[in-house]
Amino acid sequence: MHPMLNIAIRAARMAGNLIVKHYETPDAVKASQKGINGFVTNVDHEAERLIVEIIRKSYPHHTIIGEESSELAEEDTDIQWVIDPLDGTTNFIKRFPHFSVSIAVRIKGRTEVAVVYDPMRNELFTASRGQGAQLNGYRLRGGSARDLDGTILATSFPFKQKQHANSYIALVSKLFVHCAQCADFRRTGSAVLDLAYVAAGRVDGFFEISSKPWDFAGSELLVREAGSLVTDFTGGHDHLLSGNIVAGNPRVVKAMLSIMHN
Repeated sequence: MHPMLNIAIRAARMAGNLIVKHYETPDAVKASQKGINGFVTNVDHEAERLIVEIIRKSYPHHTIIGEESSELAEEDTDIQWVIDPLDGTTNFIKRFPHFSVSIAVRIKGRTEVAVVYDPMRNELFTASRGQGAQLNGYRLRGGSARDLDGTILATSFPFKQKQHANSYIALVSKLFVHCAQCADFRRTGSAVLDLAYVAAGRVDGFFEISSKPWDFAGSELLVREAGSLVTDFTGGHDHLLSGNIVAGNPRVVKAMLSIMHN
């Protein structure tokens, strides 16, 4: 096992245990507004501090980029840990049991290690570049759909970035109207888990507009190592910059992009 993967798993599990503990004692959760339609809790901050502490013990000079804070190291800035201590904070606040911890390690601009942990289901998604993706130790393969017939597509609404509302509604309208063969859409409130579910074949495709790096850094590698694709809206590789993502097996991505372009 990649040594950084080992540390990432340890950090994700410990953060997940902390999150579950607070989930069972909601009176101890303190939430506050963060931007438009965004929330952050003391649990987000505590989980992030715990993850950073574990990483720092083994790799004191690596760069750590988190959703709630950003810490820049003096050395080894080519190695970045991108963490989201609690993806799905609104679900957590509302006691909707669907959220996750996400940790990714990027080396010279490439994601090499990824961990996504769902503490409520005790599901640990892991991936190392070139070594495949796993769920609780079992190999993952993406969905096998040959086209969009009967597929389920997941998405994430830009509630925090209303300036993209018209573009997003137009995108959804195209897919909804022209994708008559799709079985359904899903919006779960955790983009990280949505992408992990693409890797596991639980949903066939995913699309999102203007997401942040911590929203998909961990699960992007899961999708790729499970044999599927992650692209931007033009089929290119600028999704890290634009935040516009389409994911699924090659046939599903091709079909989605075709409809979006039309």
